[in-house]
Amino acid sequence: MIITRTPFRITLGGGGTDLPSFYQEHGGFVFAMTINKYMYLMLHRLPVTERKTIVRYTQVEYVNAPEEIQHPLAREALKLHNVREYVELASMADLPAKTGLGSSGAYLVGLLTAIRAYQRKPLDVAQIAEEACHIEMDILKEPVGKQDQYMAAYGGFQTLEITRDGRVTVSAVPVDFTTATELSHKARIYYTGIQRSATSVLKNQDTASRDKRSPEHNRVVESLCQIKEIGQQIKQAFLKHDLDTFGRLMDKHWQAKQKLSKNVSLNFLDELYARVKKEFDVLGGKVIGAGGGGFLMLYTPQRVRELDAFMVQQGLPPVSYFPAMQGAHVVSDLTVSDEFAS
Repeated sequence: MIITRTPFRITLGGGGTDLPSFYQEHGGFVFAMTINKYMYLMLHRLPVTERKTIVRYTQVEYVNAPEEIQHPLAREALKLHNVREYVELASMADLPAKTGLGSSGAYLVGLLTAIRAYQRKPLDVAQIAEEACHIEMDILKEPVGKQDQYMAAYGGFQTLEITRDGRVTVSAVPVDFTTATELSHKARIYYTGIQRSATSVLKNQDTASRDKRSPEHNRVVESLCQIKEIGQQIKQAFLKHDLDTFGRLMDKHWQAKQKLSKNVSLNFLDELYARVKKEFDVLGGKVIGAGGGGFLMLYTPQRVRELDAFMVQQGLPPVSYFPAMQGAHVVSDLTVSDEFAS
Protein backbone atom coordinates (compact mmCIF):
# COMPACT_ATOMS: atom_id res chain seq x y z
CA MET A 1 0.00 0.00 0.00
CA ILE A 2 1.17 3.51 -0.85
CA ILE A 3 -0.09 6.51 1.13
CA THR A 4 0.45 10.10 0.03
CA ARG A 5 -0.21 13.32 1.95
CA THR A 6 -0.98 16.51 0.04
CA PRO A 7 -1.60 19.94 1.63
CA PHE A 8 -4.51 22.25 0.98
CA ARG A 9 -3.74 25.80 -0.09
CA ILE A 10 -4.80 29.33 0.73
CA THR A 11 -4.41 31.99 -1.93
CA LEU A 12 -2.87 35.14 -0.49
CA GLY A 13 -3.03 37.26 -3.64
CA GLY A 14 -3.66 37.11 -7.37
CA GLY A 15 -6.38 34.45 -7.30
CA GLY A 16 -8.25 34.08 -10.59
CA THR A 17 -5.37 35.30 -12.77
CA ASP A 18 -4.22 31.68 -13.21
CA LEU A 19 -7.09 30.86 -15.56
CA PRO A 20 -6.15 30.62 -19.27
CA SER A 21 -8.90 33.06 -20.20
CA PHE A 22 -6.91 35.73 -18.35
CA TYR A 23 -3.24 34.71 -18.49
CA GLN A 24 -3.30 34.08 -22.25
CA GLU A 25 -3.89 37.80 -22.71
CA HIS A 26 -2.27 39.38 -19.66
CA GLY A 27 -0.08 36.81 -17.90
CA GLY A 28 -0.94 35.50 -14.46
CA PHE A 29 0.49 36.00 -10.98
CA VAL A 30 -0.51 34.13 -7.83
CA PHE A 31 0.96 34.23 -4.33
CA ALA A 32 -0.25 31.37 -2.13
CA MET A 33 0.67 29.12 0.76
CA THR A 34 -0.13 25.59 1.80
CA ILE A 35 -1.39 24.73 5.28
CA ASN A 36 -1.24 21.77 7.63
CA LYS A 37 -4.60 20.40 6.51
CA TYR A 38 -4.21 17.49 4.14
CA MET A 39 -5.67 15.15 1.56
CA TYR A 40 -4.63 11.52 2.03
CA LEU A 41 -4.61 9.03 -0.86
CA MET A 42 -4.13 5.29 -0.45
CA LEU A 43 -3.29 3.10 -3.44
CA HIS A 44 -3.17 -0.65 -2.96
CA ARG A 45 -2.65 -3.40 -5.53
CA LEU A 46 -5.29 -6.06 -4.99
CA PRO A 47 -4.48 -9.79 -4.84
CA VAL A 48 -5.18 -12.02 -7.81
CA THR A 49 -8.36 -13.23 -6.11
CA GLU A 50 -9.92 -9.79 -6.63
CA ARG A 51 -11.27 -9.12 -10.13
CA LYS A 52 -12.39 -5.51 -9.71
CA THR A 53 -10.83 -2.08 -9.28
CA ILE A 54 -12.24 -0.36 -6.19
CA VAL A 55 -12.46 3.42 -5.76
CA ARG A 56 -13.59 4.73 -2.38
CA TYR A 57 -14.58 8.36 -1.72
CA THR A 58 -18.05 9.59 -0.69
CA GLN A 59 -19.20 6.64 -2.79
CA VAL A 60 -17.69 3.22 -3.48
CA GLU A 61 -17.19 2.03 -7.04
CA TYR A 62 -16.40 -1.51 -8.21
CA VAL A 63 -15.35 -1.53 -11.85
CA ASN A 64 -13.66 -3.81 -14.37
CA ALA A 65 -11.40 -1.16 -15.94
CA PRO A 66 -10.34 2.47 -15.34
CA GLU A 67 -12.58 3.66 -18.19
CA GLU A 68 -15.64 2.63 -16.16
CA ILE A 69 -14.78 4.78 -13.12
CA GLN A 70 -17.28 7.59 -12.53
CA HIS A 71 -14.92 9.72 -10.41
CA PRO A 72 -13.39 11.85 -13.19
CA LEU A 73 -10.04 12.62 -11.53
CA ALA A 74 -9.39 9.02 -10.52
CA ARG A 75 -10.44 7.74 -13.93
CA GLU A 76 -8.22 10.06 -15.95
CA ALA A 77 -5.17 9.72 -13.68
CA LEU A 78 -5.26 5.91 -13.88
CA LYS A 79 -5.82 6.06 -17.65
CA LEU A 80 -2.98 8.55 -18.16
CA HIS A 81 -0.48 6.19 -16.53
CA ASN A 82 -2.10 3.04 -17.94
CA VAL A 83 -2.77 1.41 -14.58
CA ARG A 84 -4.54 -1.72 -15.88
CA GLU A 85 -4.08 -4.10 -12.95
CA TYR A 86 -6.73 -4.23 -10.25
CA VAL A 87 -6.12 -1.70 -7.49
CA GLU A 88 -7.98 -0.19 -4.58
CA LEU A 89 -7.94 3.57 -4.26
CA ALA A 90 -9.25 5.41 -1.20
CA SER A 91 -9.15 9.04 -0.09
CA MET A 92 -9.82 11.01 3.08
CA ALA A 93 -9.19 14.59 4.07
CA ASP A 94 -8.85 16.85 7.11
CA LEU A 95 -11.42 19.30 5.70
CA PRO A 96 -14.47 18.92 3.45
CA ALA A 97 -14.37 19.28 -0.31
CA LYS A 98 -15.86 22.24 -2.19
CA THR A 99 -14.75 24.78 0.41
CA GLY A 100 -12.21 26.81 -1.57
CA LEU A 101 -8.99 25.17 -0.40
CA GLY A 102 -8.06 23.43 -3.63
CA SER A 103 -9.28 19.95 -2.71
CA SER A 104 -9.61 18.71 -6.29
CA GLY A 105 -6.05 19.76 -7.10
CA ALA A 106 -4.79 18.15 -3.89
CA TYR A 107 -6.64 14.92 -4.69
CA LEU A 108 -5.26 14.74 -8.21
CA VAL A 109 -1.67 15.65 -7.30
CA GLY A 110 -1.74 13.19 -4.40
CA LEU A 111 -3.02 10.44 -6.69
CA LEU A 112 -0.44 11.13 -9.40
CA THR A 113 2.28 11.06 -6.74
CA ALA A 114 0.99 7.69 -5.53
CA ILE A 115 0.84 6.28 -9.06
CA ARG A 116 4.42 7.35 -9.75
CA ALA A 117 5.58 5.67 -6.56
CA TYR A 118 3.59 2.55 -7.45
CA GLN A 119 5.13 2.38 -10.94
CA ARG A 120 8.61 3.33 -9.68
CA LYS A 121 8.77 6.39 -11.93
CA PRO A 122 11.12 9.28 -11.07
CA LEU A 123 9.33 11.93 -9.04
CA ASP A 124 9.36 15.31 -10.79
CA VAL A 125 7.32 17.95 -8.99
CA ALA A 126 6.77 20.25 -11.96
CA GLN A 127 5.76 17.34 -14.19
CA ILE A 128 3.20 16.11 -11.68
CA ALA A 129 1.72 19.63 -11.46
CA GLU A 130 1.50 19.88 -15.25
CA GLU A 131 -0.04 16.41 -15.53
CA ALA A 132 -2.71 17.49 -13.04
CA CYS A 133 -3.35 20.69 -15.01
CA HIS A 134 -3.56 18.68 -18.23
CA ILE A 135 -6.20 16.35 -16.76
CA GLU A 136 -8.38 19.09 -15.31
CA MET A 137 -7.98 21.74 -18.00
CA ASP A 138 -7.42 19.83 -21.25
CA ILE A 139 -9.09 16.45 -20.75
CA LEU A 140 -11.98 17.31 -18.42
CA LYS A 141 -12.34 20.87 -19.77
CA GLU A 142 -12.94 22.31 -16.31
CA PRO A 143 -12.81 26.14 -16.08
CA VAL A 144 -10.01 26.04 -13.52
CA GLY A 145 -6.54 27.55 -13.26
CA LYS A 146 -3.08 26.27 -12.44
CA GLN A 147 -2.49 27.37 -8.87
CA ASP A 148 -4.17 24.48 -7.04
CA GLN A 149 -2.11 21.82 -8.80
CA TYR A 150 1.20 23.66 -8.48
CA MET A 151 0.68 24.59 -4.84
CA ALA A 152 -0.30 21.02 -3.97
CA ALA A 153 2.84 19.74 -5.66
CA TYR A 154 5.32 22.30 -4.30
CA GLY A 155 3.97 23.34 -0.90
CA GLY A 156 5.17 26.28 1.20
CA PHE A 157 4.90 29.97 0.29
CA GLN A 158 5.19 30.27 -3.48
CA THR A 159 4.61 32.74 -6.28
CA LEU A 160 3.43 31.41 -9.62
CA GLU A 161 4.16 33.57 -12.62
CA ILE A 162 2.29 32.33 -15.66
CA THR A 163 3.25 33.40 -19.17
CA ARG A 164 0.76 33.82 -21.98
CA ASP A 165 1.62 30.40 -23.35
CA GLY A 166 0.89 28.79 -19.96
CA ARG A 167 4.42 28.20 -18.69
CA VAL A 168 4.66 28.49 -14.91
CA THR A 169 7.67 29.80 -13.00
CA VAL A 170 7.52 28.81 -9.34
CA SER A 171 9.49 30.90 -6.84
CA ALA A 172 9.64 30.31 -3.09
CA VAL A 173 8.95 33.33 -0.90
CA PRO A 174 11.07 33.27 2.27
CA VAL A 175 8.74 33.49 5.26
CA ASP A 176 10.37 32.87 8.63
CA PHE A 177 8.81 31.00 11.54
CA THR A 178 8.02 34.20 13.45
CA THR A 179 6.09 35.68 10.53
CA ALA A 180 4.30 32.39 9.87
CA THR A 181 3.26 32.23 13.53
CA GLU A 182 2.04 35.82 13.47
CA LEU A 183 0.08 35.12 10.29
CA SER A 184 -1.72 32.08 11.71
CA HIS A 185 -2.56 34.07 14.86
CA LYS A 186 -3.86 37.25 13.23
CA ALA A 187 -5.30 35.95 9.94
CA ARG A 188 -8.13 33.84 11.31
CA ILE A 189 -10.05 31.25 9.29
CA TYR A 190 -13.74 30.54 9.87
CA TYR A 191 -15.92 27.86 8.33
CA THR A 192 -19.13 29.18 6.79
CA GLY A 193 -20.70 25.72 6.60
CA ILE A 194 -21.40 26.26 2.91
CA GLN A 195 -19.97 23.89 0.33
CA ARG A 196 -20.04 24.85 -3.34
CA SER A 197 -18.38 23.88 -6.59
CA ALA A 198 -15.59 26.23 -7.66
CA THR A 199 -16.45 25.29 -11.23
CA SER A 200 -19.84 26.97 -11.04
CA VAL A 201 -18.33 30.14 -9.54
CA LEU A 202 -15.43 30.31 -12.00
CA LYS A 203 -17.51 29.62 -15.09
CA ASN A 204 -18.99 33.13 -15.23
CA GLN A 205 -15.56 34.72 -14.80
CA ASP A 206 -14.04 32.47 -17.45
CA THR A 207 -16.82 33.18 -19.96
CA ALA A 208 -16.68 36.94 -19.42
CA SER A 209 -12.89 36.98 -19.77
CA ARG A 210 -12.97 35.06 -23.06
CA ASP A 211 -15.88 36.81 -24.74
CA LYS A 212 -14.84 40.35 -25.61
CA ARG A 213 -18.39 41.07 -26.77
CA SER A 214 -19.75 40.29 -23.32
CA PRO A 215 -21.03 43.36 -21.42
CA GLU A 216 -19.12 42.03 -18.40
CA HIS A 217 -15.80 41.58 -20.20
CA ASN A 218 -14.15 44.91 -19.43
CA ARG A 219 -15.26 44.90 -15.80
CA VAL A 220 -14.00 41.37 -15.16
CA VAL A 221 -10.65 41.90 -16.90
CA GLU A 222 -10.05 45.22 -15.14
CA SER A 223 -10.82 43.59 -11.79
CA LEU A 224 -8.41 40.71 -12.49
CA CYS A 225 -5.68 43.15 -13.50
CA GLN A 226 -6.21 44.94 -10.19
CA ILE A 227 -6.18 41.60 -8.31
CA LYS A 228 -2.91 40.71 -10.02
CA GLU A 229 -1.33 44.00 -8.93
CA ILE A 230 -2.63 43.58 -5.37
CA GLY A 231 -1.10 40.09 -5.31
CA GLN A 232 2.30 41.50 -6.18
CA GLN A 233 1.92 44.11 -3.43
CA ILE A 234 0.99 41.39 -0.93
CA LYS A 235 4.15 39.50 -1.80
CA GLN A 236 6.20 42.64 -1.05
CA ALA A 237 4.40 43.04 2.29
CA PHE A 238 5.43 39.49 3.25
CA LEU A 239 9.02 40.11 2.20
CA LYS A 240 9.00 43.11 4.57
CA HIS A 241 7.30 41.06 7.35
CA ASP A 242 4.52 43.67 7.26
CA LEU A 243 1.37 41.66 7.86
CA ASP A 244 -0.80 44.65 8.75
CA THR A 245 -0.28 45.90 5.20
CA PHE A 246 -1.28 42.44 4.01
CA GLY A 247 -4.49 42.80 5.99
CA ARG A 248 -5.29 46.16 4.40
CA LEU A 249 -4.52 44.83 0.94
CA MET A 250 -6.95 41.98 1.56
CA ASP A 251 -9.66 44.60 1.95
CA LYS A 252 -8.74 46.08 -1.44
CA HIS A 253 -8.77 42.58 -2.87
CA TRP A 254 -12.25 41.98 -1.38
CA GLN A 255 -13.59 45.03 -3.21
CA ALA A 256 -11.96 44.02 -6.51
CA LYS A 257 -13.12 40.41 -6.30
CA GLN A 258 -16.72 41.47 -5.71
CA LYS A 259 -16.73 42.83 -9.28
CA LEU A 260 -15.93 39.45 -10.83
CA SER A 261 -19.29 37.78 -10.24
CA LYS A 262 -22.40 38.07 -8.11
CA ASN A 263 -21.61 34.55 -6.88
CA VAL A 264 -18.28 35.49 -5.28
CA SER A 265 -19.84 36.37 -1.93
CA LEU A 266 -23.15 36.09 -0.14
CA ASN A 267 -25.28 38.84 1.40
CA PHE A 268 -24.84 37.59 4.94
CA LEU A 269 -21.04 37.43 4.50
CA ASP A 270 -20.96 40.99 3.14
CA GLU A 271 -22.97 42.21 6.11
CA LEU A 272 -20.82 40.23 8.54
CA TYR A 273 -17.63 41.58 6.98
CA ALA A 274 -18.82 45.17 7.32
CA ARG A 275 -19.69 44.57 10.96
CA VAL A 276 -16.41 42.95 12.04
CA LYS A 277 -14.40 45.69 10.33
CA LYS A 278 -16.23 48.23 12.45
CA GLU A 279 -16.44 46.36 15.77
CA PHE A 280 -13.30 44.20 15.93
CA ASP A 281 -10.66 46.24 14.10
CA VAL A 282 -10.55 43.81 11.19
CA LEU A 283 -8.27 45.34 8.55
CA GLY A 284 -9.29 43.02 5.74
CA GLY A 285 -10.63 39.65 4.79
CA LYS A 286 -11.44 37.29 1.96
CA VAL A 287 -13.60 34.36 1.00
CA ILE A 288 -10.94 31.74 0.36
CA GLY A 289 -10.96 30.27 -3.13
CA ALA A 290 -13.31 31.18 -5.95
CA GLY A 291 -16.00 32.39 -3.55
CA GLY A 292 -19.59 31.59 -2.70
CA GLY A 293 -18.93 30.03 0.70
CA GLY A 294 -16.33 27.70 2.16
CA PHE A 295 -13.89 29.46 4.47
CA LEU A 296 -13.64 33.11 5.42
CA MET A 297 -10.28 34.64 6.40
CA LEU A 298 -10.30 37.78 8.59
CA TYR A 299 -7.23 39.69 9.72
CA THR A 300 -7.20 41.55 13.04
CA PRO A 301 -3.96 42.80 14.66
CA GLN A 302 -5.16 42.80 18.27
CA ARG A 303 -8.67 41.52 18.95
CA VAL A 304 -8.26 37.87 18.01
CA ARG A 305 -10.04 36.28 21.00
CA GLU A 306 -12.98 38.67 20.83
CA LEU A 307 -13.34 38.08 17.09
CA ASP A 308 -13.22 34.29 17.54
CA ALA A 309 -15.90 34.42 20.22
CA PHE A 310 -18.13 36.63 18.07
CA MET A 311 -17.76 34.40 15.01
CA VAL A 312 -18.70 31.32 17.06
CA GLN A 313 -21.88 33.14 18.09
CA GLN A 314 -22.59 33.72 14.39
CA GLY A 315 -22.22 30.01 13.65
CA LEU A 316 -18.81 30.30 11.97
CA PRO A 317 -16.30 28.35 14.09
CA PRO A 318 -12.57 29.13 13.81
CA VAL A 319 -10.29 26.54 12.23
CA SER A 320 -6.72 26.41 13.49
CA TYR A 321 -3.98 26.11 10.89
CA PHE A 322 -0.29 26.68 10.32
CA PRO A 323 1.68 27.11 7.07
CA ALA A 324 3.00 23.80 5.72
CA MET A 325 6.29 23.85 3.86
CA GLN A 326 6.12 20.48 2.10
CA GLY A 327 4.07 19.58 -0.94
CA ALA A 328 2.64 16.21 -1.93
CA HIS A 329 4.81 13.31 -0.84
CA VAL A 330 4.72 9.62 -0.01
CA VAL A 331 4.37 9.01 3.71
CA SER A 332 4.20 5.21 3.49
CA ASP A 333 5.26 2.76 0.80
CA LEU A 334 4.75 -0.84 1.93
CA THR A 335 5.18 -2.21 -1.58
CA VAL A 336 8.99 -1.98 -1.22
CA SER A 337 9.07 -4.24 1.83
CA ASP A 338 6.50 -6.54 0.23
CA GLU A 339 8.70 -6.99 -2.84
CA PHE A 340 11.73 -7.87 -0.76
CA ALA A 341 9.66 -10.19 1.42
CA SER A 342 8.46 -12.10 -1.62
